[in-house]
Amino acid sequence: MSENIRIRRLTAAGMLTALIFVATAYIHVPTGLGYTHLGDGFIFIAAALLPKPYAIAAAAFGASLADIVSGMAIWAPATVILKTLTVLAFTSKQGRVLVRRNFLALIPALIINIFGYSIYEALVMTPTSLGAALTTAFAQTPFYSIQTAMGAVIFITLGKASDSKRLFRI
Repeated sequence: MSENIRIRRLTAAGMLTALIFVATAYIHVPTGLGYTHLGDGFIFIAAALLPKPYAIAAAAFGASLADIVSGMAIWAPATVILKTLTVLAFTSKQGRVLVRRNFLALIPALIINIFGYSIYEALVMTPTSLGAALTTAFAQTPFYSIQTAMGAVIFITLGKASDSKRLFRI
């Protein structure tokens, strides 16, 4: 890989890390034991634009740092794992953002968000019986769904702009 491509990818990953961080840490609404935010949309964009290692780094660092800064550091370990899994559902190899696989990747992104954070909450954060903990945790499903839906809107909007104007070619 040429040095120019590597520098462009590192720069793009750094910028997307910052966007993910800001959209997660500062554009959110407290819900349940955590918060609902706009950062997932930029995680989806990173996953569709960057090679996997760069996208994973941007998603994991940006989102987990937001958890820490927002006073929700207990969520950071789950965030690193779940945002990594989310990135793996997308592809950056087809030259466009809005391709069939990336539209379909929104489904596992939703499932990962709901089940991953709910199970983490039940096992790590809820000091009751497992059944009660799971019930409490899965009560957050509407908020996780809204978060993923808002992320999908950001992803589709920026993806259309990118694909139509050939923006963000990395």
